[in-house]
Amino acid sequence: MKKGEIYEGTIGRFDFPDKGMIELPEGKIGVKHALPGQKLKVTINKKRGGKCEGRILEVLEKSPLEYAESPCIHFGICGGCTYQTIPYEEQLKIKEQQVKSLLDGVVTGDYVFEGIKPSPTEDEYRNKMEFSFGDEYKDGPLSLGMHKRGSFYDVVTTTDCKIVDSDFCDILKAAKEYFEALGIGFYKKMQHAGYLRHLLVRRAVKTGEILVDLVTTTQEEPDLKPFADALLNLKLNGRIVGILHTLNDSLADVVKSDRTDILYGQDYFYEELLGLKFKISPFSFFQTNSLGAEVLYETTRGYVGETKDKVVFDLYSGTGTIAQIIAPVAKKVVGVEIVEEAVEAARENADRNGLDNCEFIAGDVLKVIDELEDKPDLIILDPPRDGIHPKALGKIIDFGVDRLVYVSCKPTSLVRDLEVLQMRGYEVVKACCVDMFPSTANVETVCLLSRKA
Repeated sequence: MKKGEIYEGTIGRFDFPDKGMIELPEGKIGVKHALPGQKLKVTINKKRGGKCEGRILEVLEKSPLEYAESPCIHFGICGGCTYQTIPYEEQLKIKEQQVKSLLDGVVTGDYVFEGIKPSPTEDEYRNKMEFSFGDEYKDGPLSLGMHKRGSFYDVVTTTDCKIVDSDFCDILKAAKEYFEALGIGFYKKMQHAGYLRHLLVRRAVKTGEILVDLVTTTQEEPDLKPFADALLNLKLNGRIVGILHTLNDSLADVVKSDRTDILYGQDYFYEELLGLKFKISPFSFFQTNSLGAEVLYETTRGYVGETKDKVVFDLYSGTGTIAQIIAPVAKKVVGVEIVEEAVEAARENADRNGLDNCEFIAGDVLKVIDELEDKPDLIILDPPRDGIHPKALGKIIDFGVDRLVYVSCKPTSLVRDLEVLQMRGYEVVKACCVDMFPSTANVETVCLLSRKA
């Protein structure tokens, strides 16, 4: 097989997150963004170490699992969803099989795999979207939405997205039309020129509060009050409590703040989980599926087990959701989080919820862990997608706690860290999946480990 050659074949093996395998007499071809059972025409676009990767040219036959028609008009062009054409029950089976296969490949002893728990809702579940400004094709009209599948530059205007409340789409349309009418352009990444970068929208499911943040460069200075007024005049299901303007001149294509100004209201909103209230700032981490988060945290609480008179460390604690759910039945909970505004929100949330046995520390787990005065009885880990820094993982293991609960949003990172944990004296007791991301290839995994006697 050579780069540029074209082949046809059917997806057989299907690995996390959405990588299928075509097996032919000439060899194997890995294909991203495929679905099980699809017959594809692909071109070899990468060849490394004898392994070939193919790019889809044409879907010759749909997967037997797929609907006749996609429920979303943006599917296939937008890069946001992978499984939208597959019934939800089949999505769950795929994710469950993929995670179990990964765990079975590294877990050294017997363990209990408890399957997968579904999201309470399949549609309109997301409470946060980061929309990008751009164009759908070179020098085309202004777009606002998600990147095209497989494209770093092209942006699809997603006015009818199925995984968010219609408020998101209405705000997106209003913003696009407003700046389009003024002729204000988007930031071009290669030329480092332009104004509009992103539109961040966060909406609480329980309270209906909405926070909108327009992210731009400093290259222009238009009056944004009329923009805020246009949003406030929209008829929405929820209620806008804050409109922000974030300035970002970074060369990297990420949503970050050099400075954030309030155009209207406040720079936070409230969400409720399991009877607790949480203040959420624009850039602090909070699970993107509020109802699914309740399932995830109930599961985590069950895995943590007995905490009476125990000191619990919640590492990578975000806005302190897990810590505060555990706190009422623990002696003390110590949370560590690198994002300072998330730590501030966590402290406020704990006060608001009447929890005086929570301590939240701002800093990198790798650096802060040596300075912690308390000694933990058990540890909860909920790291970012890439997992735990190897040096930090070593320091965590050195605490020697009897139980660890690892919450992971990327099972490939989890199994990498499980290999180290097992080598250092821990064994996997049980694990399960919680689907927080219907229509996408992502899934959360909760794993309980105990220290060998």
